Amino acid sequence: MTGEELLVVLSAVGHPQRLRIVAELAKDRRYVSELARCLVISRPLLYMHLERLEKAGIVVGTLELSEDGKALRYFELVPFDVRLNVAGVLAAVQGDASLRGEYALASEGGQ
Repeated sequence: MTGEELLVVLSAVGHPQRLRIVAELAKDRRYVSELARCLVISRPLLYMHLERLEKAGIVVGTLELSEDGKALRYFELVPFDVRLNVAGVLAAVQGDASLRGEYALASEGGQ
């Protein structure tokens, strides 16, 4: 995982509402209005959180038509396994020039 990918994933799960969304979607896929009612949050706020989770590859959304012709946006979890350890963080930092900064200088014997 690159440094940028690591930051996106950590940022995505680093909010209580987004963790609640993941927990709810772990039960079953849901359409947006249903999920908003379940979590007692507004749809615009829910969409903002879902966008972050989708960007991180944690959820995926699909548009489907109901029997009465309404467009429903369903979201479901994407199977994921994120492990955070020192070796993974070091690999992400070393592989990403924008994150290296002082670490690169110190590890290369710089100032």
